[in-house]
Amino acid sequence: MPLEEELFPSTPGKVKNQTMNRQLHRCFSSTSTLFLWALFLIALTASYLSFQSFVDTGSKYFTASWGGIQWEKQVRNSAQILQRRSSSSPGMSVLVTGAAGFVGSHVSLALKKRGDGVVGIDNFNSYYDPSLKKARKSLLNDHGIFIVEGDINDAKLLAKLFDVVAFTHVMHLAAQAGVRYAMENPGSYVHSNIAGLVNLLEICKSANPQPSIVWASSSSVYGLNEKVPFSESDRTDQPASLYAATKKAGEEITHTYNHIYGLSITGLRFFTVYGPWGRPDMAYFSFTRNILQGKPITIYRGKNRVDLARDFTYIDDIVKGCIGSLDTSGKSTGTGGKKRGPAPYRIFNLGNTSPVTVPTLVSILERHLKVKAKKNVIDMPGNGDVPFTHANISYASKEFGYKPTTDLQTGLKKFVRWYLSYYGYNGKSVT
Repeated sequence: MPLEEELFPSTPGKVKNQTMNRQLHRCFSSTSTLFLWALFLIALTASYLSFQSFVDTGSKYFTASWGGIQWEKQVRNSAQILQRRSSSSPGMSVLVTGAAGFVGSHVSLALKKRGDGVVGIDNFNSYYDPSLKKARKSLLNDHGIFIVEGDINDAKLLAKLFDVVAFTHVMHLAAQAGVRYAMENPGSYVHSNIAGLVNLLEICKSANPQPSIVWASSSSVYGLNEKVPFSESDRTDQPASLYAATKKAGEEITHTYNHIYGLSITGLRFFTVYGPWGRPDMAYFSFTRNILQGKPITIYRGKNRVDLARDFTYIDDIVKGCIGSLDTSGKSTGTGGKKRGPAPYRIFNLGNTSPVTVPTLVSILERHLKVKAKKNVIDMPGNGDVPFTHANISYASKEFGYKPTTDLQTGLKKFVRWYLSYYGYNGKSVT
């Protein structure tokens, strides 16, 4: 066949139709290829993103402040009960919140020393010098107590802790403390003392088994009450500070969780706790620092020039009250968040039941420090402080034999000895 016949067939329109078919074939072929390439690129991108997500997740898992196999091992080891006290008292596994705090660190050590399992949690906030909290943590670590760095508002963290350990008890001491600071940062009190408490109670109500809970309320709830000594049955509906109001709210909230969910709950109203490893924002602590540095101290007085008085309670006596409360707390009755029967609900005063005036406190410090204080006496401002506190401790004495044994003279002597040792006072300056 001549070449012309291959290029120009005899059938009219045939050349045009074949050309169009070839173009369409190339078009569809090209589109299919592009489609396949697009699918390939999509799959490649998805694989990369999936891998990147895995890497990010793994990175977060391994770099998080909590979680992981080693972390869980530390928690379990710390929570292990080392010694059974008796067949009827097999020992406790206790979660202590605020464990790097003043009271928390002392309670944790006391529990561990008698063979109970203890795991602590603390957020190491900067309300006062975090280095003091870190030093307490180091002390606890030396005694085999593991402290988790985290916030009680972190529901995932708390849920994980209860997943790793079936805690029998919770000693809830984490809180935003201080009466005067509430005027500067009220949100921190709501965050810690109300929201944090509710978050913890939510975790506890759903735990299986439910733990028994002992928590720190405050003598501040007595507010403007003038009946002395303060008794647990007295009115507490006139708080004088936001701090006191949040603690009063805590008492109402805990009662609700006891009533609805069967949680065994004991509230402790602490009265001006002092002693070694104490809080720097407390008066006796700042007085000691300023007296040694030759700085003046401010002493407030009440109406009609009446000296302020406090029921100062030494830390060892408070620890005895905390442990006595744990030992007699009774069991929670809920399962899966549902109440099966009534559970104990108690509130105790923990004080020394011997109020001492602030000027007397200062004179005792002067004697132990062998330094005369430079005093600036002024009328008490309206900052939420109350003129006096005085605890009636008969209820705690009846229920678990609470009996304070350390007077202010003895307690301050021990505090001063610790202070001089910890801060390395050299006779010229204290940091």
